Amino acid sequence: MTEDERTARRFGLGLVVGKFSPLHLGHEWLIQQAAKQCNRLLILSYANPEFDRCDALTRRRWFAARFPEHETLVIDATWPEQTRGGIAVRPVPLNDSSDEEQQNFLSWLLKDILKRIPDAIFCSEPYGLSCASGLTKALGREVVAVIMDLDRNQFPISATQIRQNPFKQHRWMSPEVADAFVHRIVLLGGESSGKSTLAAALAAHYRTVWVHEYGRELWEQQNGVMSEEDLLIIGHEQIRREEEALRSANRYLFCDTSPLTTLGYSLWMFGRTDPELANLATRAYAAAILCKPDFPFVQDGSRREEAFRDQQYAWYQEQIGTMKCPVLEVGGSVSERVSTVTGWLSTLHAADLTP
Repeated sequence: MTEDERTARRFGLGLVVGKFSPLHLGHEWLIQQAAKQCNRLLILSYANPEFDRCDALTRRRWFAARFPEHETLVIDATWPEQTRGGIAVRPVPLNDSSDEEQQNFLSWLLKDILKRIPDAIFCSEPYGLSCASGLTKALGREVVAVIMDLDRNQFPISATQIRQNPFKQHRWMSPEVADAFVHRIVLLGGESSGKSTLAAALAAHYRTVWVHEYGRELWEQQNGVMSEEDLLIIGHEQIRREEEALRSANRYLFCDTSPLTTLGYSLWMFGRTDPELANLATRAYAAAILCKPDFPFVQDGSRREEAFRDQQYAWYQEQIGTMKCPVLEVGGSVSERVSTVTGWLSTLHAADLTP
């Protein structure tokens, strides 16, 4: 931006505040319009309690992806305590607190913590005028209210509507945001336990995509030779492919293995594991499916003996006890497994389809 362009803009520092849970295209339009009128833009986001799949870390990722050029601060309920520096603590107000409580907190945050006085606050809500008035009084300098698209003609959507049915309303979110509402389901199990077949069948049922097992791909490329260093590469690449596949997923993303599987192979092959791989193995999923070894073992030339499959299954049974997501063990034919899983998921994620 040239100096003439800066001079031509109406405000120095602009402010946009919200829960952004989730950040939707209406929010993005407001931020873009505010940026056109300001030399600098400050975006503040807080919610208490936070909403499912819209936590502070996730919102930070959204803003980093969508608005890296603007100053953004996303805080959670513990943030004021962590940064108070001797200043009296004010808790993040509850989401249903009065406008007055919200405005008092915002004034304190700007004046005592951030030491920032905006020239204008931009919003699409009726409270904009009273908020600007309260900020003007508390900060000792005029803060102008710029109310834009109050009737939501530009983007007729709200974060509440999206949270009620994120899959029906996904078109109102950028891909980086919509990714957070895709359920990543990991399939676990020993060799020749039907993971890949089930992942493909589930993806077909839900008209979505699934992530193939990169470790097997690399094993074949290297003619069955695998080093300890390769396993860390596998862990990172498996995650990268999951993140990439989220952009094409429809409600569910089925993952044929995870870094936990790679951790297992590190232990089975080398008797130890890299701490970085151990950390990758804690990757969270919305749910896990453990495939039982209840059909004849198929030796395709890349697998070990049937006894090893049983050893793996026993190990996975131990691991799922520590997982922080719902876990389902499935057996039987492919059709039986698909029926069991789809019934389970429909119950598990029934809230996603709220009318």
